[in-house]
Amino acid sequence: MKPAKKVLLDLDTSSNISVRSNEELLGKVRSVIAADDKTRKEKGDEPLRRKPHLSEIPRTELDRQMRVSLWDVLHTLGRATALSWKGAGRGLAEHWGALKYSQALAGGTDSFLGLSEEGRQIAERYKNLQSHELGIGFALTLAKTMLGRTYPDHSVSIVPADTALRGGWALTSRDKGNKVGYRYRPQYFAEVWRPGEPSLVVPVVCKGNHSNASVSADQLASASVHAEGVHVGEWNQTPSLLFSTELPTDGTVTVHAVQAKGRGGWLAGPSGKTEANLDTGPRQENVMPGIRPPGRPGHVKPDPVPGCHVTPEHYTWFQETVGLTATAELMAFTGSGRATAGYLTERQGHKRFDGFEHAAAGSVQDISHELLGGAYAGTDHVFRLNGPRVEAFSGVDAKLFELLTNGQVEEYRAHVHAAQHTRPRLAWDEKWGGPVSVHADGSVLAIRLLPGQRRARR
Repeated sequence: MKPAKKVLLDLDTSSNISVRSNEELLGKVRSVIAADDKTRKEKGDEPLRRKPHLSEIPRTELDRQMRVSLWDVLHTLGRATALSWKGAGRGLAEHWGALKYSQALAGGTDSFLGLSEEGRQIAERYKNLQSHELGIGFALTLAKTMLGRTYPDHSVSIVPADTALRGGWALTSRDKGNKVGYRYRPQYFAEVWRPGEPSLVVPVVCKGNHSNASVSADQLASASVHAEGVHVGEWNQTPSLLFSTELPTDGTVTVHAVQAKGRGGWLAGPSGKTEANLDTGPRQENVMPGIRPPGRPGHVKPDPVPGCHVTPEHYTWFQETVGLTATAELMAFTGSGRATAGYLTERQGHKRFDGFEHAAAGSVQDISHELLGGAYAGTDHVFRLNGPRVEAFSGVDAKLFELLTNGQVEEYRAHVHAAQHTRPRLAWDEKWGGPVSVHADGSVLAIRLLPGQRRARR
């Protein structure tokens, strides 16, 4: 097992991962879909609805070999799970779960990333959890990279889909309202946005496994069902990204990826503009469940199929909801319960966070750190890493934190978008004593040996 200081030094080292997206992969996915449809028909069941036209992702949009840093991937995973409310942390501690993978992967500047000895041991005990969570981290890292390259003049935010959808639909039996009655949904939305303009919402499905490419083809076939559960705009015109991350116990990380293209997803009204204003606060809607297929002239209008459908009359509301959900997730990442609650409706989880405040969130002095030359406000977490105690800090740029605690989301987004190409950083901070990751949204994740112990140095 590596010493703690060596683990920290490795976290910001870039390694290679493979990306697979080609006709051979698509052929295997189509074969899986055809076999599943046949089996269901033989049993007298209806085949599942899926994205009808999957395609490979061109190399110009997603490289077939990419360099990633494990600390950046864990930052992405932590941000994406801050609102998940699935563990004992009950909300404000969810994102710290990403840190358990600090030693799970190993690589190097001139090598490919793969499971470390500790990662293989974890896989033996928590196989599904590890592949699922790391699959989210790698998939969303690639999704942000791809969409940022495709839309270089826009910013990209990752939003938990269920939390956003609960702003308009009752998804489960515990939610009040008309139940959607359909369990297939994407896990995330990627919001491609620019201040004052309509957003593009792209469903993203993330899966992972410790097996092989054949299992990844199965997972992508399943992902096509989940992506189809949400339509934004016209029938079957919502672009989607599907990922399956292969984490073999004796090989290297490979992300298998396909996409569904479409002209939908844009939340633009008839004028091509938007009336969304994120400073107005969250609004709970009760949208009628079901996705409405297009009718043909002279024929009876077809019945809706199960799922969630964002139609033009709800574009403004949905853009506000997606943007505010992303903001709530960021504030949960900083440990500020009251600020998180202010951006959520009751069905989205307002009560879970209201009055649930990190002890230091009322005092900037106690929750601030100077990192890479900037001031950040947030929360910290202390745990043991191979014996020595380490301190992790998650937060956001202090000036942006102040804007968001005051409900000034539009101004926050203006600042973030203006710095989208200059703010992202990943480096070892000698003064802090460990790796620091800063994302375009102003969030930061940093780790170091607890002060008073021997520090790791280059």
